Amino acid sequence: MIRALCLAAVLVLALAAPAAAHDVTAGADLRIAQSIAGAEVTVVIKGTSRVPGPLRIGVIAYQPVAGLPVGLEVRSVEDGRTVTGTARAAARDPQYAQLRVERTGPHELKLSAGDEVAVVPFRVLVERGSAGDLLIYGGLFVAGLLLVGGLLTGGLARRATAMLLSAGAAAGVTVAAMVIVFEPQLPPALPDGAAPVAGTPAGGRPYAQARVATVPARPAAGQDFTLRVDLVDGSTGRPVDDLAVHHEALAHVVVTSADGRYFRHLHPLRTAPGRLEVRLRADRPGRYLAHAELEREDSGGQLVTAGFEIGGEAAPGTSVPAGEAVSPLLRPAVPVAGRPATIELPAPAGVRPWLGMTGHLLVRSQDGTFFGHVHEMGTPGSRLRFTFSFPEPGRYLAWAQYATADRIVTAPFTVDVTASGTLR
Repeated sequence: MIRALCLAAVLVLALAAPAAAHDVTAGADLRIAQSIAGAEVTVVIKGTSRVPGPLRIGVIAYQPVAGLPVGLEVRSVEDGRTVTGTARAAARDPQYAQLRVERTGPHELKLSAGDEVAVVPFRVLVERGSAGDLLIYGGLFVAGLLLVGGLLTGGLARRATAMLLSAGAAAGVTVAAMVIVFEPQLPPALPDGAAPVAGTPAGGRPYAQARVATVPARPAAGQDFTLRVDLVDGSTGRPVDDLAVHHEALAHVVVTSADGRYFRHLHPLRTAPGRLEVRLRADRPGRYLAHAELEREDSGGQLVTAGFEIGGEAAPGTSVPAGEAVSPLLRPAVPVAGRPATIELPAPAGVRPWLGMTGHLLVRSQDGTFFGHVHEMGTPGSRLRFTFSFPEPGRYLAWAQYATADRIVTAPFTVDVTASGTLR
């Protein structure tokens, strides 16, 4: 019997692997892309395991910024305590600035670079031990003590006591085994510092209402201007300040000229509750389109589209070119509307993830009424492969993007799509 109990204990320990994580929260790194001071960077807030304790923050550069200094200020929303530091953007392995946090819960990270400032909300989360862990390890500990006691009393010829202790050991192992089996079915314990659980409206939160404007109202070609997105909740009129980080950003903004010769993929700064801003410059007057992808907590993804005008006269050479033109491999060679098409492009060695993906494909209809964004399929080797279904026949403007050691590469091309049923 004792051998059976020992074998059961060994099996329980062998099978006591941690349950699969649900949502990545406590202890996980938070990565947020920002377009700041003319640079495209990703701010990394390392997960912390204890408070009071260290909080490490680094800045990864995706464009050559020559060690751009980024001021850091972390403030606890609950008690107002503030700590400051400085990080320098680096292309691969940033040197993390080490700050100190005194408590879990909501915090704000203020980023300062050049004359721009962003305030990023985040939470300091620390894993909380579950009652199940206490029962598992407590049961095994008690079982071990009782097994030792049973062996000792059995050696002293006290059979009744030995059997009683062995039965207690079996009960301890049984309790631990039952908890291991049934604990994954229970809701996970919230980590320390998590937001209080509140009732979510049926069907999730509504989409945010957005107002897109430029500052100044009519920018001039060749001059800096700010694209501003104000978000409000249609049911309350309050600023929407519950954006979820998706694909390593609070929002993704793509700005293109009507003819597609100008293209920027940016990640705006949160400058106030419900307000996102990004600084731009365009070289030619005319009509421009802005497409913003965002997502509220407990809601679905949302696409906001707006147009604006650039005035003045052309100022050659003042803005970022649309990219390096390529001729992709299409299958089929002429895509059919409503059917999946495969798009392949060559890529150099050393491509690194950006926004959590190896590559991005952004597609706009020629008239600007449609916008799509998909990700690379994880193709091994020196090619990027995307699958995309064009909704209607016509010409589409497309931009493939990926990151190398020192820059983000943009490859523009066009795709002509035929109507369904016209190919044999």
